[in-house]
Amino acid sequence: MTGTEHAPNGRPTMKAVVTTGNGGYERLDYRDVPVPVPLLGEVLLQVLAAGVNNTEINTRLGWYSASVSTATAAVAEAAAAQNVVAQDDGGWNATTPFPFIQGTDCCGRVVTVGPGGDESAIGSRVLVRPCIRPAGFGSMDNVWMGSECNGAFAQFVTVPSSDIFSVSCDWTDVELGSIPCAYGTAENMVHRAGVAEGEHVLVAGVRWGRLGSGATGQAAWRDGHRDRREGEDGPGAGDRGGPGH
Repeated sequence: MTGTEHAPNGRPTMKAVVTTGNGGYERLDYRDVPVPVPLLGEVLLQVLAAGVNNTEINTRLGWYSASVSTATAAVAEAAAAQNVVAQDDGGWNATTPFPFIQGTDCCGRVVTVGPGGDESAIGSRVLVRPCIRPAGFGSMDNVWMGSECNGAFAQFVTVPSSDIFSVSCDWTDVELGSIPCAYGTAENMVHRAGVAEGEHVLVAGVRWGRLGSGATGQAAWRDGHRDRREGEDGPGAGDRGGPGH
């Protein structure tokens, strides 16, 4: 395993950005942590690229809390003044497990697999589906990578083997690392809306980021007609449409 060192107990360590609590940038701690070990049904990935979403900022700020009624920018200003209140419900679905490693978007390479795993996956370049479904797609229960479990702001990360997808294309690691959260959210919306050939699709606020452009692209892939409409408000202005924001 390349890029690792060893702790005094002999266990390999890695570099990671650990988020220690709700607040500003002072809550980000670059440190050595143990390399995770894949459990049954998991794989260990070497992180090749990790994207940064608004959800990383929102989770750190506790913006998803029901008690927060202002835009992300207002909460960020409070954080800069070190005036952020810790939020028990500040995560996407549940209490944020501080200290932990954020990073919702991940392009990685399979290093090893958990007990009984498919070793043929080792060496594959993959994308990770960040909306992890521990009970399968027959249930709406989900766990968001980088919000409720450790994410990709580290050299290595463990994820369920059912949530990785092998990628073979000429896109760079960095380009692929921008895809999973925003474009996956867009795909879910377009799919659930049942967009079909010839239909008109209104994408509001498309200029504000990857979710809008992703929804436009997904609609185009289905050969629908697109109406691109740019919103008047800036990003984070009370829009809680999904972690891709």
